[in-house]
Amino acid sequence: MRRTSDGFGGVVAELVKIRRLTDQEGQQLQRIVRRGSTNTVRYRRAMMLLASAGGNRVPVIAQLVQADEDTVRDVIHRFNQIGPACLDPRWAGGRPRLLSPDDEDFVVQTATTRPTKLSQPFTRWSIRKLLAYLRKVHGRVIRIGREALR
Repeated sequence: MRRTSDGFGGVVAELVKIRRLTDQEGQQLQRIVRRGSTNTVRYRRAMMLLASAGGNRVPVIAQLVQADEDTVRDVIHRFNQIGPACLDPRWAGGRPRLLSPDDEDFVVQTATTRPTKLSQPFTRWSIRKLLAYLRKVHGRVIRIGREALR
């Protein structure tokens, strides 16, 4: 809820409501909810928006879709800003890769080459030996952990 002043020093919560839906938006939301087999996130968000369009308040909608009230408010505000695009989740990208594709190719090439051909005193690579070799290759910085190498 957005809080506004009542003019007497108190604070009044402003109701969070969805903007008026276009016919196309309403049909799209109803289609998603009716099918129900679509992405769970899209389905729940469409339910929130339709419930809000039906005049339900945030606490009722949150109980209906088993979500936090702040989540319902965020979805409604986001729909009011960008429309149906808010139905699609925006997942975080995760940690950036430490290996470039070129480095990855080098690691694979090294791992598939016999150690004796690379002047190593053994005939088979172990994870530990391969990791040690990759870390001491001159002219290249290969940052890879043991599990990623596995």
